[in-house]
Amino acid sequence: MRELRLTSYKDVGINRRVVEKYHKAIGHLITSTHSNSAGVVVLPIIGHYAGLIEIGNSIFALHSDGVGTKVIIAQLMRRYDTIGIDCVAMNTNDVICVGARPIAFIDYIALKSSNNTLVKEILKGLVKGARYSEVTIVGGETAILPDIISGVDETHAFDLAGTVLGVLETGERPVLGNSIQTNDVILGVESSGLHSNGYTLARKILLSRYSLKDQPSYMSKSVGEELLVPTRIYVKPVLEILKSRSSITVHGLAHITGGSFTKLLRLNNRKKYFLTNPPPPFGIFKQIAVDGPVGLKEMYKTFNMGIGFCLVVPRESICPISEIFHRHRMSCVEIGKVEGTGKGEVSAILNGKRYLLAK
Repeated sequence: MRELRLTSYKDVGINRRVVEKYHKAIGHLITSTHSNSAGVVVLPIIGHYAGLIEIGNSIFALHSDGVGTKVIIAQLMRRYDTIGIDCVAMNTNDVICVGARPIAFIDYIALKSSNNTLVKEILKGLVKGARYSEVTIVGGETAILPDIISGVDETHAFDLAGTVLGVLETGERPVLGNSIQTNDVILGVESSGLHSNGYTLARKILLSRYSLKDQPSYMSKSVGEELLVPTRIYVKPVLEILKSRSSITVHGLAHITGGSFTKLLRLNNRKKYFLTNPPPPFGIFKQIAVDGPVGLKEMYKTFNMGIGFCLVVPRESICPISEIFHRHRMSCVEIGKVEGTGKGEVSAILNGKRYLLAK
């Protein structure tokens, strides 16, 4: 097994700056379609976690996402009954970030060849994720694409994505981050592991050194088991918090996915977010950092580092929010604050030194 030296996402062909540039270009193109549908008003929030449309007195949220190269781990492990949880999680966790309740979901499964057993196993996870999210699966599409889909196991090669529809409660306005204030607190909610992001880098580092059955020194599970742990779903506690807005104030909600804590800039890119107490690298994150080797700054720009969801709130909201997450058996801790107003940046204290993660 040949060991690789991989220190950043760029080393595996993923350049975040290039991705950000074409996201902006896409935004300019799609806005030209916003007057196409009579009676539909598109809220101008491109770049947030979901798109919002207003129809009559109702506001709906739409989002689409997949699970990336985590499907390769499912193939290597020959286990397909959890990857659907990830797909639902990546969609519903995003749509709640604008204050919407996910109500309907559709999936898209692309296969190398017909495989009813594989589809049934994937659907087990989709159904389980839908139950955790309290969302209804209303349909989906299965496509056989032998010339496009490939994988480590040609008989079980597939890709998986989904789309979610959310709705805001009558009279409620979206949570878009425009109310974020200096000295607001950043609360972090624990993740279940890598979730479904950073797998191209994590997979190439770990699988160049270990087999799927190996248990490296910093990990409590085998490599394969750890890489297949499903993404945590935050829908129930976050919706409970949003229903309590008469007594709990929430200024921003962020699903910590690809780009990690730089995602905070999606909420309000005119604020400075300072992570004063981010969790130190542990478990699989520590293993990746050591084996890459991957530097601290790159780790906190790429992986969730044990924090899967963030809430930006005034200090008086900390206790009631923490109690709600505790009731849902999730840990919620203060990891930072909003430091001020400017052009927008995210920084963090890492090993006693302050690093700029995004600007």
